[in-house]
Amino acid sequence: MSPLRIAFLGTPAIAERVLRALIGSPHELAAVYCQPPRPAGRGHKPQMPPVARAAEEARLPLFLPERLDADAAAAFVALGLDAAVVAAYGLILPRAMIESPRLGCLNVHASLLPRWRGAAPVERAIMAGDGETGVTIMRMDEGLDTGPILLAEPFPIGPAATAADLYAEIARCGPPLLLAALDGLAEGRLAPRPQPAEGASYARKIGKTEREIDWRLPAATLERKVRALQLSGGVFYVVGGERIKVLAAALAPGSGAPGSVLDDDLAIACGDGALRPLLLQRPGRAPVETKAFLRGYPLPRATRLPCPAAS
Repeated sequence: MSPLRIAFLGTPAIAERVLRALIGSPHELAAVYCQPPRPAGRGHKPQMPPVARAAEEARLPLFLPERLDADAAAAFVALGLDAAVVAAYGLILPRAMIESPRLGCLNVHASLLPRWRGAAPVERAIMAGDGETGVTIMRMDEGLDTGPILLAEPFPIGPAATAADLYAEIARCGPPLLLAALDGLAEGRLAPRPQPAEGASYARKIGKTEREIDWRLPAATLERKVRALQLSGGVFYVVGGERIKVLAAALAPGSGAPGSVLDDDLAIACGDGALRPLLLQRPGRAPVETKAFLRGYPLPRATRLPCPAAS
């Protein structure tokens, strides 16, 4: 098989793993596309995304467009690609770009399509209580993750799995699955198959209001939300005018009015059952375990934590 001429489009660390697999493959990387640097950290200084840093390190042609306008699309078409690979890029590709590569644009998607199309498939799978997820390599069309499937690899979601755990598994199995798909397409032994009509669901982006804990929800629902959003900033509750992040939690025995503190170890009553925060963070401070948190911010039994106002 002759090496393929490929462009890669991606931005965060999980996409960097895919890019590095392509760098180590026989294929020719004609270009790398990444979102431009954004302000980050305490100093709010622009920082190069992981994919951009990896491309510079490998001395690959790097493009950082703010948007994919007609000029950007024309430059992409002019690359004369056999294939393009997209992994968590963050910009929508116009039709001209999708249709340009000879073998198509391949997307590395973090779910078992058609379940959890969209922006937050890992988080939504955990929040929904799914027992399984995986990685799908699909050929892109103009729809939202609706293109035909080339390969897919499932793996279980354990009862204590966090988003970080699932992203680690995706980073492990995604790159070799992509390389296998590229080889299968190039050799004519892999045919894309349409996604099933049944079972489609949409993983919308996590909204700001979703991060506030509503103690009226079941404890099991909140515990899943803590695990799902831990990696992306956590969930929080507001007490005494402070926004307290909860970065880890466990189910606890007991019941009571939602938001009521039930014991000296911060079991909090929910709509069904109780939740015990295990790792908390006050604004401007480092995360600490529950005992250390309570030494600095006592919440005695019968304290009532407020629930968000009904929307």
